[in-house]
Amino acid sequence: MRMGGYVARTVGGALLLVMLVILGLDVIAAVVDQLDDLQGGYTFVHALTYVGLSVPARLYEYLPFVALVGCLAGLGALAGSSELVAMRAAGMSVLRLSAHAIHPALWLTLLGLVVAEFVAPHTQQLADSYRAQALREVASRVETGLWHREGQHFIHFDAVQPDGELYGITVYRFDERRRLESSLVAARASWQEDRWELRDGREARFGDEEVRVERFDRQPWEVALTPELLRLVLLDPTDLPISGLHRYAGYLAAQGLDDSEYRLVLWTRLLQPLAIMGLVLLAVSFVFGPLREATMGYRVFVGVLVGVVFNTSQDMLGPASLVFGFPPLLAALLPALVSGGAGLVLLRRAV
Repeated sequence: MRMGGYVARTVGGALLLVMLVILGLDVIAAVVDQLDDLQGGYTFVHALTYVGLSVPARLYEYLPFVALVGCLAGLGALAGSSELVAMRAAGMSVLRLSAHAIHPALWLTLLGLVVAEFVAPHTQQLADSYRAQALREVASRVETGLWHREGQHFIHFDAVQPDGELYGITVYRFDERRRLESSLVAARASWQEDRWELRDGREARFGDEEVRVERFDRQPWEVALTPELLRLVLLDPTDLPISGLHRYAGYLAAQGLDDSEYRLVLWTRLLQPLAIMGLVLLAVSFVFGPLREATMGYRVFVGVLVGVVFNTSQDMLGPASLVFGFPPLLAALLPALVSGGAGLVLLRRAV
């Protein structure tokens, strides 16, 4: 048991180190990417704050890659110092060693699920709202904000606060022949009991021969988009929690809109633990099989290469399922099955 705990601690430490290195590099790249937007009210402090708030979402994105490279590095360090050989000579089987190596990866998977469901969606919404507010006065409406369609209404928000307060609302309403019926612009909107209330706006109604413009201080706004759904609309599908993906996909289907992108992300999110375990099995099989005598640098190189291939396959299969119409479940499941199956085959040969 002591040897098993030592293996788990070594692999866990390697996972933590790899996570910090990858996340640190990604944060630096994200800050550099924000430098082009430094203008007006959007300062370097705003950029740092935005990137800092988006760290939980970035962390979850890299978990499969971290699991693969971390396990290769941790077990590789034990193999390089001949400790794995000593453990096997002491009677510990390859299967037991593999189980102890997988244990910290299971905790990593659990951490990822908690972050993705409860932390990342909230912090990412804060980050997007914070950035949109800072850029609001210097960026065009096309560059910032959010577009949303509900029936024949096309809605744009400049910025949305986490409490549901809306800023810079524009609504275009079309008839069944796709002719513009009216346009509405409001400075703010807030949720009052069970409906939205627009403030400080004007509405233009287009007739056959004239355009009527009416101004208002306060006006009720009848729309099916509740604050709960709005929080889901604000985020990219990859930043939504599992419950939010399911709820918003149902909302899109009820509106007659395409929900396939959200279904794809939902299946990818549900199957990510399986994908992580498949990559961990592949890493363990490499150390006990083809990379048994390899150097640490070569093991890390192979891990990075396999991780890039895995991510590329996911990035290709997902959009391909949307374009060619095969089930999103297959697109999300196939990379995990291939990596896990290859790991089991190689590990069985090593045993």
